[in-house]
Amino acid sequence: MSAKTSPEAPLPIRSVLQMVAQWIGKLGTVWVEGQITELTARGGTVFLTLRDPVANVSARITCARGVYEASVPRPVDGARVVMHVKPDFWVNKGSFAFTALEIRPVGIGELLARLERLRQVLAGEGLFNVDRKRRLPFLPGTVGLICGRDSAAERDVLENSRRRWPAVRFKVEQVAVQGSYAVGEVTEALRKLDADREVDVIIIARGGGSLEDLLPFSDESLVRAVAACRTPVVSAIGHEQDSPLLDLVADVRASTPTDAAKKVVPDVGEQLTLVHQLRDRGRRVLRGWVEREMSWLESVRSRPSLADPVRELDRRAEQVDALRERSRRCLSASLDRSADSLEHLRARLVALSPAATLERGYAIAQRPSGEVVRLAGDVKPGDELTIRFSDDRVTVTAQDA
Repeated sequence: MSAKTSPEAPLPIRSVLQMVAQWIGKLGTVWVEGQITELTARGGTVFLTLRDPVANVSARITCARGVYEASVPRPVDGARVVMHVKPDFWVNKGSFAFTALEIRPVGIGELLARLERLRQVLAGEGLFNVDRKRRLPFLPGTVGLICGRDSAAERDVLENSRRRWPAVRFKVEQVAVQGSYAVGEVTEALRKLDADREVDVIIIARGGGSLEDLLPFSDESLVRAVAACRTPVVSAIGHEQDSPLLDLVADVRASTPTDAAKKVVPDVGEQLTLVHQLRDRGRRVLRGWVEREMSWLESVRSRPSLADPVRELDRRAEQVDALRERSRRCLSASLDRSADSLEHLRARLVALSPAATLERGYAIAQRPSGEVVRLAGDVKPGDELTIRFSDDRVTVTAQDA
């Protein structure tokens, strides 16, 4: 669509709108998916808004009453549908809308399949990993609660929490928990509570419902918002058998709103009982330790060394005297034995010495060199010999016999 225009040669607005209508008319028909909101019927025409819950955008749809009633089951406000639509541009009003040619409700099986595909995508990104989940504080100062307006879930959480710990404080954000506005309001409340520094933990609670009623809590944008929170989030959606995607991304999953109160707030009675038990246990341990130390001290005090220290010194002195006397006796006996042995050795040496032999009347013949003559045949006539006696020695000359 193009036209040469200038301030001097402008186009009438009707011509521009006609060109827009012609261009839109060339788009043809298309199948679209969304959630019905603001459904009204006027005469033979039904007017509704088709909303994309992920991108939070919407478009006006008009359809003939016959087309609307031909859909089985008949769509209601909040239902997800697939429509065969044709874009239309109304030249007289300059407005754009779609005309529905066919409406098909999205079945439960198809919804479950889409949720499973979304779950796999988010799991692949690591949003459901256990290592990214945070631990809840032991005793939160302030609990943020996101719930429906005047809902039973709100009463269950508040009553059970205050029954368990009366001093607990809450900041409650009441929002739509089903329908077309649920995702946006829950997400906004989540961001508000997450930005509040006083809030230590956030509970998102809703009672039971059908799969369609719980669809907002499987919305991709809400799941990503919970994953981005810095504050721990507890999911308490539906009953035990319900499992929206919010349960997988939340830090803690509670089966019911009442169970959420039990997980977030400790029971004051249980804690007091635990304190008493720990105190009694500490008292028993301390008393047992003191008794063991007193028993050890009594046993030490009853020892003879501490009961009568002088007696122990006397006993030690007697031991020293006895050992000294024993050592003296041992040394004397050893010296006596050594003296006797020395005398015996001395007598043997004397008995075996040459001087003793000479004293018995023997003599020793020696040559001038000092060599001892042992045999008479070794002496020749004229040999000079020295005869050694016990008291002196003489020199002689050998002659023939």
